[in-house]
Amino acid sequence: MSKKTTPIAKTEMADNFPNIDQLLHNVGEAVYAWDMVSNEMTWRSGALEILGHDDLSALSTGKAFDICLDPRFAGHRSRLAEDAKRTGAAVTWEYRITLGDGTEAWVEDRMVWCPDPQNPSSGIINGLIRRITERRDREIRLAYLASNDELTGHLNRTRLRERLAHSLAYSLRHETPAGYLVAGIDNLNLINEAYGFDVADEVIVMIAQRLQSVMREEDDIGRVAGNKFGLIIDNCNEESMFQAAERFIGVVHDEVFVTQAGPVSATISVGGVLLPGNAKTTHDTMCFAEEALDLAKHKGRNCFVPYRPSFEVIVARKRNIAIAEQIVRALNENRIHLAYQPIVHSGSKIPALYECLVRMVRRDETLIPAAEFIPVAEKLGLVRLLDRRVSEMAIETLSNDPQAHLSLNVSGATATDTSWLRNFLDLIRANQGVAERLTVEITETIAIRDMEDSVRFVTTLRDLGCSVAIDDFGAGYTSFENLKHLPIDMVKIDGNYVRNVDTNPDNQFFVRTLLTLAKNFNIETVAEMVERPEEIAFLDALEVDYYQGYFYGKPDLKTPAEQRKMLQIKSTKLSTG
Repeated sequence: MSKKTTPIAKTEMADNFPNIDQLLHNVGEAVYAWDMVSNEMTWRSGALEILGHDDLSALSTGKAFDICLDPRFAGHRSRLAEDAKRTGAAVTWEYRITLGDGTEAWVEDRMVWCPDPQNPSSGIINGLIRRITERRDREIRLAYLASNDELTGHLNRTRLRERLAHSLAYSLRHETPAGYLVAGIDNLNLINEAYGFDVADEVIVMIAQRLQSVMREEDDIGRVAGNKFGLIIDNCNEESMFQAAERFIGVVHDEVFVTQAGPVSATISVGGVLLPGNAKTTHDTMCFAEEALDLAKHKGRNCFVPYRPSFEVIVARKRNIAIAEQIVRALNENRIHLAYQPIVHSGSKIPALYECLVRMVRRDETLIPAAEFIPVAEKLGLVRLLDRRVSEMAIETLSNDPQAHLSLNVSGATATDTSWLRNFLDLIRANQGVAERLTVEITETIAIRDMEDSVRFVTTLRDLGCSVAIDDFGAGYTSFENLKHLPIDMVKIDGNYVRNVDTNPDNQFFVRTLLTLAKNFNIETVAEMVERPEEIAFLDALEVDYYQGYFYGKPDLKTPAEQRKMLQIKSTKLSTG
């Protein structure tokens, strides 16, 4: 027998819902009825808090409520109410009002016409008001940020570029000159390190203010990067562009900036492009100005450099693009190879290890020398890909040839690339027994750029079992102090000091000094670029440990195993006469 359920009484069901006034209060809405004939407005009690009034009788008529509206919206309510009456559709609009406590707020008002069933030509407007100040402020903020830089308040890069497009179009159409300049804050990273990012932000804001203070009203300024400002100067010839740039530079460096951390000194470098003669698009304009700014920084900073078109630069860029495409294709088509150059022991003159030198092979199987593509790869950021491929091939060679000992170079960009190091560590761990037969070479310039990072990098490699060498020692900012701080195993003496060492007193002094220190620190030495017997005889007397150069062998695509086999054949022939 099924159990009967007792229906819920109507009064019990009603008790499960809050009253209408409480519900409106909870959702933050106010409801009114507006008789347009008598102009009377009736409000439910929940409207008190929404509109900030103690007594709703102050808003008992449409005229009284209109007084609370922002003057810009005066008269709109009546017109919109008429539209609601005429169309029968709900009308929604937003406006600002003054609340009962004197503060202002944005509200959304939704009105609908409710005709009298007995007389359709008459009726009332029913409306619902909700406060939307937070949403409106958020929309205004987003709209502001769409055009303005959050920190300085000036135009952002996108809006400045649009303004530049208008200026460039006007210059082209009316043949009137204009200028676009980029001002970069010099050494902002040093301010970050010395004072903190909050102080650096203060300096950025104050520099922006100073730049604007010496600009004409019709000109524009925008922040185009973290430490860079774009400046559009209309009706500006070459002479006035120079004058404007000097004005900008002077207003920054003439007085220190008083920050929360105390006085801070700063300077700017400026690059500029004269329009429309030197650029026809906004992209070219901004790129050319950046190029000029780079030249100003290389020139010594705190100066101005105008952009000058250069046929040689254009040709060089096209060549770089072509080489970059060749590098990528060669990587994808496995046309990157290793050439192995022997490094021989000074006593036995037998190869102790081989340096891996990267070579690129054209589709017609001719070789492209490293000097033609490595500098481009470093400039365009492709050298990391090459270094990764080289390390993979070197470890594969070591795995396949248990007798091989190799060294490989790591570029400056790669030495600071944590992803390369992780990949390298994984390769070493996956190929047991190769680390002890591998030497990683870094240049002296890389090693001293950041000594703390270099020590960490070298220590990581040596903990794996690899040896570490400093390549081209003497070619960079040589400091023998570096030998004491870096836990390295080998120093390769730059070939410029080895060449003619038997006759050049300066080279002799450098090599003797280095060898003495290297022996003191228990570091092995390699003389690079040895080409003459006289050089070898002199270096033998100084007890150099290893030699590398054309005298003992050029880089060869033959593997170390193949080269050893050739040496054995040659040795056998010599011994048998």
